Amino acid sequence: MAFDVDGARRVVGRILDDKLEIWRDSGDRTDDHLDEETGQLVRPAADEVLIWNGLGAVMPLGRPAITTPLDGSIVQQPPTTDYQAVLPVDTPELRSDDVLRNAGSVRKDGPRDPQLVGRRFRVSDANVGTYSVIRIVRVQVIG
Repeated sequence: MAFDVDGARRVVGRILDDKLEIWRDSGDRTDDHLDEETGQLVRPAADEVLIWNGLGAVMPLGRPAITTPLDGSIVQQPPTTDYQAVLPVDTPELRSDDVLRNAGSVRKDGPRDPQLVGRRFRVSDANVGTYSVIRIVRVQVIG
């Protein structure tokens, strides 16, 4: 007997309200060259290819950690640049270094986090988890 996940899909679908795009460098990173004046890697041409667009969600992994050092004072660690992307399970398989772009939101009252709209993220771990209705990948802010 198959397990019915339609109810879970409807619930999860409510949080997938960011318009996301996933881009892949078709020429791979080895075709980039170093601009010696700026120290930046430069692509020889626009060689990123859109491999998917649809609804998903970009969320922080958690809050800054509060730790207690040996001397008893409390220190707040700086926030991480790691986020997680929650995507539909039918999203194509991602690779490390694919680029995810938050292109907007379909929420009536605006995006959950307006500062993430327009941001780009690098897929750092494409294998965090795949479940019956969603795929979760770890991403890092790149711009």
